[in-house]
Amino acid sequence: MPTCNATLYRRHSCIGSILTFRPEEANVAANAQLPRQRRLRCDCMSTQTRTVFRGSGGELAGKLELPTGTPRAFALFAHCFTCGKDNVAAGRISRALAKQGIAVLRFDFTGLGESDGDFASTSFSSNIEDMVNAADHLRSQYSAPSILIGHSLGGAAVLAAAPLIPEVRAVATIGAPADPAHVLGLLGGALPAVERGEEATVSLGGRPFRVSRQFLDDIASQPQRERISALDAALLVLHSPVDEVVSVDNARTIFDTARHPKSFISLDGADHLLSNRADAEYAANVLAAWSSRYADAPTSMVQIADTADTADGVVRVAESGTGRLTQQISAGSHRLSADEPHPVGDDTGPNPYDLLLAALGACTSMTVRMYADRKQFPLERVVVESRRCRIHADDCAECETATGMVDRIERDITLIGPLDAEQRAALLAIADRCPVHRTLRSEVVIHTVETRTDEDRG
Repeated sequence: MPTCNATLYRRHSCIGSILTFRPEEANVAANAQLPRQRRLRCDCMSTQTRTVFRGSGGELAGKLELPTGTPRAFALFAHCFTCGKDNVAAGRISRALAKQGIAVLRFDFTGLGESDGDFASTSFSSNIEDMVNAADHLRSQYSAPSILIGHSLGGAAVLAAAPLIPEVRAVATIGAPADPAHVLGLLGGALPAVERGEEATVSLGGRPFRVSRQFLDDIASQPQRERISALDAALLVLHSPVDEVVSVDNARTIFDTARHPKSFISLDGADHLLSNRADAEYAANVLAAWSSRYADAPTSMVQIADTADTADGVVRVAESGTGRLTQQISAGSHRLSADEPHPVGDDTGPNPYDLLLAALGACTSMTVRMYADRKQFPLERVVVESRRCRIHADDCAECETATGMVDRIERDITLIGPLDAEQRAALLAIADRCPVHRTLRSEVVIHTVETRTDEDRG
């Protein structure tokens, strides 16, 4: 019997006409260990989506924190030297801003985290280029960033990138050096070898990184003071007076060099990485309040899908305005996303066929559970895995269709608990009584009408 290749067929779309389960694979030990399921993070105030765009050395991986409804503004977050987008402080700050209606894109610089490229081939200039590319991505897909935020060397990067992103109205730095060359102090004993033109491996934050002479030459040539003095945007400088990595004197230099409007906030007692949760949340809340002054609604932003609850039995699907194919699904008070994988979409949610299989699986599991409870069977847990593929009618003995291709859905049901053979057989049989299963197997009529808005009616 032909079986489905889940990897090959999971991205196709439409209704399957054959449903099967494999009872020989359904029985497992009561104490079987089930695989841990991966979940996308989403709360009532913000939604996190993954995004990929071109950088200075290949594709850059980012995370976009979107608020509920239409963003008031978009911000770019530049992480600290070698930290990456998944740094704890970066995540907390991004979520705090999203709760204030500000969408935040944070990403891994070239050669770090999930981004392409070789760190040894990067430089401070390539970081600036990555910032500009990230802004271009937001501009083309959503709206250009009006706020830049940078942590440590990322703070120096946003100060340098601000003049290259014309929409920027506000820049914030956290523990940033006044001169990017400050980072050379982190190279320790490897610095002389790099100065001689050798490529050296240094340990930063417990991880090895290769550094080249190109990095040194580039960082020494940065006109950072001139950039700060010419900054045509509001500036917020956040710095801890006890920062042992980048001393607070750097904050004074940045503040004194910049023009008004400018502000300084002391992160009293915080370490350089804001590793203490309370310190990170304080910085995030201050940033959110300060940024709101510069968070005018983007004029070019595609409207985010309506977030109003739907009536009972009504499911609304609307383009989210965030990404090429991303859809926002509303079912009553519940929200979820649908998308297509890269390179067609942005892979921010399950595709339409995934949702179809999810509906069948959820209905199957619920039906089995209700029957088991009614019969007082010792069923501890139900797990349903489904796959869809297309097979030729010649390979399907139970199909009414004689020619061409047919859709096939394979459903594996795992029943956990001290069930006897008769109970297991009864539960597997009742699975076919699931309402979604019966709908898929019956004749379905879809009636379509166009609904026009008042604006469309003229």
